[in-house]
Amino acid sequence: MTKFITLKEAAALIPDGATVGVSGFGSFSSPDSIFDSIHNRYIEEGSPKNLTIVSGVAPGNFDPEGSGLSKIKDPGLIGTLIACHLRMSPPIGRAISKNEIAGFSYPLGVYAQLLLALAANRPGVVTRLGLKTFVDPDNDGPAINEKAKAQNKIFVEKIHIGDEEFLLYKTFPIQYAVLRANYADANGNISVENEPVRGEIIELAMAVHNTGGVVIVEVQKIKGKNELDPRNVLLHNKLVDYVVVEDVQENIGLQYHPEFIGHIIEQVKTPSELMPLNARKIIARRAALELKKDDILNLGIGIPESVGAIVDEEEISNLITVSIETGVFGGIPNAGKLFGSSRGPESILRSLDTFAFYDGGGLDYTVLGAAIIDSYGNVNVSKFNGNASGPGGFIDISQNTPAVSFAFSFTAGKQDIRVEDGKLVIVQDGDIFKFKHDVEHVTFSGDYAISTKQKVLYITERCVFELKKSGLTLVEIAPGVDLEKHILSKMEFKPMIAKELKLMDSRIFKDTVMGLKDVLIARK
Repeated sequence: MTKFITLKEAAALIPDGATVGVSGFGSFSSPDSIFDSIHNRYIEEGSPKNLTIVSGVAPGNFDPEGSGLSKIKDPGLIGTLIACHLRMSPPIGRAISKNEIAGFSYPLGVYAQLLLALAANRPGVVTRLGLKTFVDPDNDGPAINEKAKAQNKIFVEKIHIGDEEFLLYKTFPIQYAVLRANYADANGNISVENEPVRGEIIELAMAVHNTGGVVIVEVQKIKGKNELDPRNVLLHNKLVDYVVVEDVQENIGLQYHPEFIGHIIEQVKTPSELMPLNARKIIARRAALELKKDDILNLGIGIPESVGAIVDEEEISNLITVSIETGVFGGIPNAGKLFGSSRGPESILRSLDTFAFYDGGGLDYTVLGAAIIDSYGNVNVSKFNGNASGPGGFIDISQNTPAVSFAFSFTAGKQDIRVEDGKLVIVQDGDIFKFKHDVEHVTFSGDYAISTKQKVLYITERCVFELKKSGLTLVEIAPGVDLEKHILSKMEFKPMIAKELKLMDSRIFKDTVMGLKDVLIARK
């Protein structure tokens, strides 16, 4: 029977060296109050220490003193982090990058399937996903720093079924689950009725419960008998050992947002709220030009988020469907600390179901970010310039979508780029190159993309490349840009250049809407 306990009692349940699975996707579903209590116990008693934390997109809101794992950043408290994205909590991300915490990282869709496999007493997940990327044991494997490699744990193996290669992601035990949801009833049934995302809460609870572990859930409030809508009860009380009630919502992701769950319909933006015409908007507009009517579109974090704003400005949200790997379909995606949710969603599924849809080719088009790119079209977003971040859902999405655009600034560093009279003006360029001879980590394999016949574009504010069998090929250039000065001299390699090098669409560089709505309606 489910027991109701205090925060202090919840923290006391977790011993030194335990493996603890935690809920959360960035700002959402983070058990912040329990994290606070674990921190307090660690300061007072020096325990629990050397924990292994297991998560999908590890909870955090980009604030070093903010939510999620930032609350348990004390040196020695976490010894190992196994997560798909590692840097939503800056202190934890830095500790992994500095080799102070062992870091392992997986594709996000595989993580959800691994939890389900653990719950069902299966040895692991067999999939093509991740072949030729860093998680492939022929490359680096999921150990993302030297401290992790020293543990000598084999989480992924290469296997063959007939003549085909696959990866076997092996299950591993998780002893505790620490979760967060909205409500519980007196029996311990758990409802997520006001949560903008579902994440992997049920998969994690089942995996821990079925293997003899302990499931602890933090909720905001207790509701009376028969007050919970059973359609919103994600965890039956038989899966829940302990419930903690703490209605603290300092984290914006834990607050009630009626527009994120369909309780109200958000008003249309006014012209004063439209994006300014800058480099970010240029990139997002060019990526949006690849859309077709009735497309199912996925957007990554960072510059790709801005494509959602373009969809809003161009009033085409009724002509396409934006999908987020959290399970959200429809609406206008939120950015920054609220990434993973949408304003006015049409449906909210589990992340596991959404990735199954993605893996089978359900997406039509995706726009993702890029940090480092090489001449073969390989992309690195998981470990670069001394920073280890992990792939999140990047590998799952990029490997299985027929049309992929990587949207990013051409250089990094301090820059001043403007639009004047319909032309791009580079007043000050960034001094950090993104196009390099080699990538440290392969998060997207150009070779694999060629073998699966994907259409792949690399979109920047000043030019567009396309992946071809011969390599990365320059196909478009912005008006006002000098090929040698602004492009070729800012790359460590010389790309292929299309015989008919085109100018980027002039509509991108005008401070009016592009008329994309009419284009999509007319486009077949």
